[in-house]
Amino acid sequence: MLSADGQVALVYNGEIYNFLHLRGELEALGYHFHSRTDTEVLLHGYEAWGIDVVKKLNGMFAFALWDGRRRRLYLVRDRYGIKPLYWTMVGKTLVFASEIKAVLAHARISVTINPDALNEYFTFQNLFRYHTLFKGINLLQAASIRWISESEPELQRHTWWDYNFTDREERMSLEEAREETSRLFKQAVTRQLISDVPVGSYLSGGMDSGSIVAVASSFIPRLATFTCGFDLSAVTGVEANFDERREAELIACHFKTEHYQQVVNSSDISWALPRLVWHLEDLRLGMSYPNFYVSRLASRFVKVCLSGAGGDELYAGYPWRYYRVSGALGRDDYFRQYYSFWQRLVSDQDKKEQLFTDDIRRQVREWDTFRTFSRVFTFNERLKYDTPEEHIANSLYFEIKTFLAGLLLVGDKLSMAHGLEERVPFLDNDLVDFSQRIPIVHKLANFEQIKRMDENETRKLRRYRAASEGKNVLRQAMAEILSADILKRKKQGFSAPDESWYRGESLAYVKEILLNKRASYRDFINPRYVRRIVEEHVAGRQNHRLLLWSFLSFEWWCRIFLDGMNVG
Repeated sequence: MLSADGQVALVYNGEIYNFLHLRGELEALGYHFHSRTDTEVLLHGYEAWGIDVVKKLNGMFAFALWDGRRRRLYLVRDRYGIKPLYWTMVGKTLVFASEIKAVLAHARISVTINPDALNEYFTFQNLFRYHTLFKGINLLQAASIRWISESEPELQRHTWWDYNFTDREERMSLEEAREETSRLFKQAVTRQLISDVPVGSYLSGGMDSGSIVAVASSFIPRLATFTCGFDLSAVTGVEANFDERREAELIACHFKTEHYQQVVNSSDISWALPRLVWHLEDLRLGMSYPNFYVSRLASRFVKVCLSGAGGDELYAGYPWRYYRVSGALGRDDYFRQYYSFWQRLVSDQDKKEQLFTDDIRRQVREWDTFRTFSRVFTFNERLKYDTPEEHIANSLYFEIKTFLAGLLLVGDKLSMAHGLEERVPFLDNDLVDFSQRIPIVHKLANFEQIKRMDENETRKLRRYRAASEGKNVLRQAMAEILSADILKRKKQGFSAPDESWYRGESLAYVKEILLNKRASYRDFINPRYVRRIVEEHVAGRQNHRLLLWSFLSFEWWCRIFLDGMNVG
């Protein structure tokens, strides 16, 4: 979109939920509008307030803005990093796009693997820095602005917002926290229902998506809801409880939604995985093909779908992670303990150098993934490491900057693969700002008991590791709209029963892809290491489901982006 005088050009992707409010402010300043779009609001907002307009935006967005008067180009990404934006420099030319494939279309850019990102991915199953597996191509940091101009030919950067769990209002009562959380949550969901196209919601059997459905269904009769379940006929152990269809159906019946479900079986990975990698481009997190299928299902009925992402990270939904470091003795001890947990794939103790080929080992410049991990914290100088409350607040900060960031990237890429827009009500500015001020003691139901334990009572932690101990204030806030059995349910992640499938029904596929002597990953990953991992998993000596998924994903990444395979 161009400004009236042609001097400002905007390329924009996203949704601004408070655009009507901003439009009112701009009309009071004398601006006239020709449409009811948030794009025009953003353009006039820049004309009125400059690039600081981003601080007024409540939504998800990535945009590029050219200011012809100042001869300056801005690249901007939203607070939370919901919408992606990639960039690279080709000589003195800045190349950017919302997809890596579009960047690769530049005639002077070729695909080369980034060994440092590869090392980071096979440590954390995620990337904590803002590079990608494609050497030289970067992901714009959330809540940041990069700009380049004739007077400033070097790319500049400014971070305009960051999470802040350090300014907690310790005198806030639980009742105050509950009431305001309830009000702001309902406001957030209501804001994100504004749309010119049909809106639906994902629905698991848990509290977060259930709360969204409870509010949304009061505004949208026969709200469309979508659940993904799994064929568990050949599944044993804890994974036999991974299917949430029954619980989701109960919620759907209670709120009279128009409910649809997808059942994924062990063979569905082989069709979805190459398509998933094609759309995801840069590998992140764990088994996301159920997300691919449920987004595909939802796209047949609606164009916008609400997601419950963010509730766990804001309201402490993973107590078993926090309690393991709540008693840390200062910063260094905290870093050491938490780092040991977040090495999700190949840890330092697993002789990581055996993972890679000789060539990759020589190219990796930074083997110290502990430093990569630590930088997430040291980026924020306000963090302190003296009390259990501070340790848990820092854990929330870390997980929302890394784990949630990966979830958001996966959610956006896989929903947009089917022409579906995914919205995240928990990441509403007002709700996020308030949730950060809530005392830790209100988020974790038994936090005071945990604080009183000494180091010889660590076995007692087991009784407090139930997920129902987390998100205490959120559970109380949702008590007025959800039944007690939903609120008391233990947390269950959205994951397929791959541990069982990789040992049984999917084993032939795993061997076909990973033990193939012509596999593309063999240029980077030691095939003997991969074979050992497969054998250990099949024999039941270890559960390597995360690592096997990552090997499978990386093989397809190599085939698609290095070998040029067409996924169809």
